[in-house]
Amino acid sequence: MNIGQAAEASGVSAKMLRYYESIGLIPKAGRTEAGYRTYGEADVNTLRFIRRARDLGLPIERIKLLVDLWRDKDRSSAEVKRIAAEHVAELRAKIAELAGMCAALQDLADACHGDHRPECPILRDLEGGSRTAAPIAPAARKAGGGNGSAVGAVQARRRALEDSAATSRRAAR
Repeated sequence: MNIGQAAEASGVSAKMLRYYESIGLIPKAGRTEAGYRTYGEADVNTLRFIRRARDLGLPIERIKLLVDLWRDKDRSSAEVKRIAAEHVAELRAKIAELAGMCAALQDLADACHGDHRPECPILRDLEGGSRTAAPIAPAARKAGGGNGSAVGAVQARRRALEDSAATSRRAAR
């Protein structure tokens, strides 16, 4: 089949198919006499494997390892499991980081009056003017360990924002 047919059958764009070939993730395609690439069912299966791995967020380096392990019928599943477990841990850390960022931004939005006044804790925090606010990313990264530190950091941030908002309200009077 030609590159368009292989792309359609695998769900991988022709551009990505050429890229995967260029980095050695899939073997170099056969060529017709006219120089067009040709692909077989095994190539399409590999492309589907790669696409599913990409859908799960795996980086190319890990996909290369997994493709090699997939092709090795004498492999042990321990290495495959190790690769998957590492990726799960990274995803959990990213989720914790995003949750911390979301909570911090929600706290800022909650502290903002959203009215006619120019005073805005969101903008003050973004400019770095709120020195009492806890940093977001480090606290969120710690949460990946499951020790609950992100919750404490968010609560401390909320208290600091409430204090800051109260000070702003008193100053506005």
